[in-house]
Amino acid sequence: MGAGANAVATLLSSILFVFAIGLALLGRLEAVPSAYVAAAILVIIAIVLPRCLIIASQWERMIVLRLGKLQGIRGPGPFFIIPFADTIATSIDQRIQTATFNAERTLTKDTVPVNVDAIIFWQVHDTERAALEIADYKEAIGQVAQTSLREMIGATELSGLLSERKKADELLREQIGSKTAEWGVSVISVEIRDVAIPSGLQDAMSRRAQAEREKDARIILGSSEKQIAQTFVDAAEIYAKIPGAMQLRAMNLVYEATKERGMTIVVPSTMADSMNPGGLAGLVAASGTGVA
Repeated sequence: MGAGANAVATLLSSILFVFAIGLALLGRLEAVPSAYVAAAILVIIAIVLPRCLIIASQWERMIVLRLGKLQGIRGPGPFFIIPFADTIATSIDQRIQTATFNAERTLTKDTVPVNVDAIIFWQVHDTERAALEIADYKEAIGQVAQTSLREMIGATELSGLLSERKKADELLREQIGSKTAEWGVSVISVEIRDVAIPSGLQDAMSRRAQAEREKDARIILGSSEKQIAQTFVDAAEIYAKIPGAMQLRAMNLVYEATKERGMTIVVPSTMADSMNPGGLAGLVAASGTGVA
């Protein structure tokens, strides 16, 4: 069968061949000349049919040229073309497609060599322009994507490339989309999958991050010590101004120390005199221990 043949046209052609053979046999057995004519017509139709009947899938668009000029865009579903005059120049897939691209050992703005892998999601929105404006739009998309990735890396510092992936993805989508729009191709999204940096630089960045974390820990510890010291100063001022507060604190210390039964607490006489004797006796009775 000729170019553009499909399963349905092939099946119909086979059926017509069977009928043609039957008519030829009938003409021979019954001596009917018209049967030979009908059989010959069916054979011609069976040969030409696969070149006439074309079926495009739901996602396909066929570019039909008539004597070298654009006749139209056909599909989806079945359609007919004129044999030998019309040709199917190409078939455009309108589904969302993906392509991977990368940039190896490309210098960032701060002169760090990196290897970047990315993926692009694109779709043909203008079939005529994709077929007529460029010879191979799929290869062109890959070339443009790789060039745009290198340009973006050269204009971005390493820290920004590592920490602002979403911003870099959107920038790439805009740059690539502005170039491919002229070919009838829309860029849906671009995603950076991996950013690889030299192992020596990875060790240096790891040591720097560790030093930063240690510095933050020391700052937090110093801030905590300062807060604790300030709290003690405030407590001392309260104890100095209010003697009763000191007595309450001393009584609380005795109570905390006598929570466990069977303990004997030795309290200096000066400390015992500074406490309220009635309150001290109550704490001792509650704890069930002796105070010497």
